[in-house]
Amino acid sequence: MEENRQGLVHIYCGDGKGKTSAAVGLAVRAAGRGMKVLVVRFLKTENSGEVEVLRSIPGITVTHCDRTFGFVFRMNEEQKAEAARYYQKRFETAEKEAESGNYDLLILDEILASCNYGMVQEQSVLEFLHTKPAGLEVALTGRDPSEKMVEQADYVSEIHMVKHPYQKGIPARKGIEF
Repeated sequence: MEENRQGLVHIYCGDGKGKTSAAVGLAVRAAGRGMKVLVVRFLKTENSGEVEVLRSIPGITVTHCDRTFGFVFRMNEEQKAEAARYYQKRFETAEKEAESGNYDLLILDEILASCNYGMVQEQSVLEFLHTKPAGLEVALTGRDPSEKMVEQADYVSEIHMVKHPYQKGIPARKGIEF
């Protein structure tokens, strides 16, 4: 590990398109400099264009998401509880992997939404950020980070939507939005 690695915390948030893309760019940049990257995705399926490409890049590990639950607002209470157990365990597994010292960068994609929906306990994420290995960079994505998350971060980049095709009724497009 290089001497200037300080293990900072990044947040990519906002209502605009590009939060995950920013984190993916960071992963590619880090891998290009020989860093080991772990990408853990929450509230998403495997059906996204960046997944297979990231998996093909030496130094980047993307964990497999073997369950999907659909949109939170469409879940009943039992489904929400099941999803929360799954995503909390997913976070705890990512935490253990990151603490192993095998990675230089951890990306927790849509972890902020996971916390906001009660799928992952925000306090457990905050505790991890406070006690993580000193040299581990961590990037968090999603909308509406809490004040506590923002306080814990070293970088906060907000991506603001000015205009989006969805407003005209154009659905998400393969290769562009997913």
